[in-house]
Amino acid sequence: MKTYTNTGNKDTRSGFGAGLTELGKTNENVVALCADLTGSLKMDEFKANHPERFFQVGIAEANMIGIAAGMTIGGKIPFTGTFANFSTGRVYDQIRQSVAYSDKNVKICASHAGVTLGEDGATHQILEDIGLMKMLPGMTVINTCDYNQTKAATLAIAKHHGPVYLRFGRPKVPNFTPENGDFNIGKAVKLIDGNDVTLVATGHLVWEALEAAKALHESGISAEVINIHTIKPLDDKAILESVNKTGCIVTAEEHNFLGGLGESVARVLAQHNPTPQEFVATQDTFGESGTPAQLMEKYGLNSEAILKAAKTVLKRK
Repeated sequence: MKTYTNTGNKDTRSGFGAGLTELGKTNENVVALCADLTGSLKMDEFKANHPERFFQVGIAEANMIGIAAGMTIGGKIPFTGTFANFSTGRVYDQIRQSVAYSDKNVKICASHAGVTLGEDGATHQILEDIGLMKMLPGMTVINTCDYNQTKAATLAIAKHHGPVYLRFGRPKVPNFTPENGDFNIGKAVKLIDGNDVTLVATGHLVWEALEAAKALHESGISAEVINIHTIKPLDDKAILESVNKTGCIVTAEEHNFLGGLGESVARVLAQHNPTPQEFVATQDTFGESGTPAQLMEKYGLNSEAILKAAKTVLKRK
């Protein structure tokens, strides 16, 4: 079985910062806007290098989205930055009307997503943002798994015309994807070939799926692991090819099971190949305060939960 090496825990928000810094040097049309969280979004270096292209709008997220939409008319490529909760829930009307409906080339970059925001608690965590964003016509939705992939995604979305929601996180997590690797929007990445069960994961749960696959391998079960970094447009072909081989699937995400990756996969299966599926996700609940590790364990968002779900779905084949 193919294995992956953690080259060192790094936070995905720093991958965004590194990508934005590189874009600042290579694409003069890229501008950055932040809602009073420059340090948290790792936008400091871009600000220092390109003060004329950095706009601090303060705690006024709705205004930030409106300004960004207007900037696209002049050919700019605006990257907005704040916490995922404030990037989506607080400004949904502005995103819908000024960005999605108008097909504006705005990149909505959202850090501190999911329960791994940690101690700030439920008011700052968000577990419904993927659902909010994927339902907007024309919106591309990306949820990256580590530092390297977040940097690559940041670079890639600058070349993509149209609104994008880029979701990443706060805590340091294993960094295991290739450095300076390609990022193909809408194209899933098969990490491990397997024959018995498909594990489809996104974001922080991708590493957990790899860990679950190792445990399954030790018990004689061959798990196929697929990294779904783009939730919309979804790589239907990759999912269907895998379940045609394995006959069952587990989806894993740091998001409510309602409206997230799991429901998108279930739609594909219902339309093309009804297949037993288990969901690893939060169960229609808000989060709470705690360390990221404590919350991932409490809400069943780790390798143990994926392992359990895989054994359950195998019995349903």
